[in-house]
Amino acid sequence: MTRSVWLKADDDVGDWEARKRRITAGLEAGVDWVLVDQRDVGRVRDLGQVNVAAFAGDDVHVMDAEETEQAEADAVVVGKDGEGDGTIDLPSDFSGSADLTTLRRTDGATGAYVRILDSEYETLAEEAARDADYTIVVGEDWQIIPLENLIARIGEETDLVAGVQTAEEARTAFETLELGADAVLLDSDDPDEIRATVDARDATQRERLDLQRATVTAVEQTGSADRVCVDTASMLEHDEGMLVGSMSRGLFFVHAETADSPYVASRPFRVNAGAVHAYVRTPGGETKYLAELKSGDEVQVVDTDGNTREAIVGRAKIEKRPMFRVEAELENGDRIETLLQNAETIKVATADGRRAVTDLEEGDDLLVYYEAVARHFGEAVEESIIEK
Repeated sequence: MTRSVWLKADDDVGDWEARKRRITAGLEAGVDWVLVDQRDVGRVRDLGQVNVAAFAGDDVHVMDAEETEQAEADAVVVGKDGEGDGTIDLPSDFSGSADLTTLRRTDGATGAYVRILDSEYETLAEEAARDADYTIVVGEDWQIIPLENLIARIGEETDLVAGVQTAEEARTAFETLELGADAVLLDSDDPDEIRATVDARDATQRERLDLQRATVTAVEQTGSADRVCVDTASMLEHDEGMLVGSMSRGLFFVHAETADSPYVASRPFRVNAGAVHAYVRTPGGETKYLAELKSGDEVQVVDTDGNTREAIVGRAKIEKRPMFRVEAELENGDRIETLLQNAETIKVATADGRRAVTDLEEGDDLLVYYEAVARHFGEAVEESIIEK
């Protein structure tokens, strides 16, 4: 499931300058949607590229053709200043709801905005979800039970968006009933809270890999080869690196160059990953050859606990360097190998901690990722392939 973060930035937030500050913070953090009143749609598009949802019913000044195009929202949301937020009393028969009638008559992508004031408003949200592409529910004092009820009752015909005020509430919303909400609508001015909410979104979509140990069976010099340094556009942590290897079924954990040495300053954005032929793991469980990497590509960064995230390649630097061949055996008897540069700055994760490739010995335990699959153009396939 792809999660998203919506940022509330309508008139309730304050004047345009206050709304603008919030929207700008959201754009810088990487929110997916901004929810505003209709008259602000064009203003948001002037600030940056983001999906814009607009509450229906707001008066707009007379616009020329270009302004009209700019003011077209990506989704129209009903419910504000109506039955959805309790401004107008709910009808005794939901079939007579003005909000639902407006929702059904609106062209394009639609959303329903419902404050969950009691069980009747839960029912209204359920009814709206039948027609709305996005169903936004805002609990009073952020109650989990109504959200659990709606997650259980609402099907895949709508994206359920839970109103939250903090990143912690967002994490809970994404995890509720294990399935979680499809999105959250954040109501906060705090840039740190906005960034943390985006981080919570990203965390729900990351793989966690089961890394294991393999015993080194050979370390030998092989002469020079074309090796690849992957310089990312991110600062990497001390326990992070990439998974690389000569065989797609078994990839070695290679540390980022986060540590200083007597020979060279740290390069905490870099992984000296190996020879051009080797595989590197990328998001979504795929691989690429190191030689294929170029600026703008995504690679998967992994830490020693198996937690992953994505990083953008800033550049891939290929140079001829002396290499080691490293071979290791897994518990199942399978042997895997890779080529790594013969240099003190290239480090792998052993049972005793970080160790330079130049200090590796037979019997050391290395951290690896193993999956008994073959690959075709980077994707796992069910076929027999022999790699030597």
